[in-house]
Amino acid sequence: MIPPSTNSKLYVITGGPGAGKTTLLRELERRGYATVSEVARQIIQEQVESGGDALPWADTAKYTAVMLQRSVADFESYRSPAAATFVDRGIPDVLAYTGIISLHRTSGGQDAVATIRQACQSCRYNPRVFIAPPWPEIYHPDAERKQTYEEAVRVYAQLTEAYQECGYQLLVLPQASVRERAQFVLANL
Repeated sequence: MIPPSTNSKLYVITGGPGAGKTTLLRELERRGYATVSEVARQIIQEQVESGGDALPWADTAKYTAVMLQRSVADFESYRSPAAATFVDRGIPDVLAYTGIISLHRTSGGQDAVATIRQACQSCRYNPRVFIAPPWPEIYHPDAERKQTYEEAVRVYAQLTEAYQECGYQLLVLPQASVRERAQFVLANL
């Protein structure tokens, strides 16, 4: 039985940076499915444009707080979709990020991590989460993606841990064409 706080039609597609998530989401959208854009990238673009410091390489605590707020708002916006809807990263991604930056070791960080854990438990996606593994052949940094490939591998490990801790079943996306990846996702709904 699915708990009442679970949105069984809201599916997360996650993974480390540069693993093909956004390309897959564009393909699903092209096929007529609703998608929700990644909040982390949006925040970075907005902060850079406005001269703000809520950035992963500046004020990480502020960046994490904004990322949580926007992720929860996206969840609430799509609380009752009529059909399968795909989200580029979910709230447990924020939890994974806290492990990457060791937020729990900072002043006030334990309270922030507790708040994120609570959001992970109260805002539940479909129990099946699609995760894109590191893929060196398609990885490349850009203006918002500054991590090295090795860092992307570590992010993948943190994401795996966070989603498992939150009780999700991870389905690893094949390293295949975007068409094949989309077929894999749709076959596993």
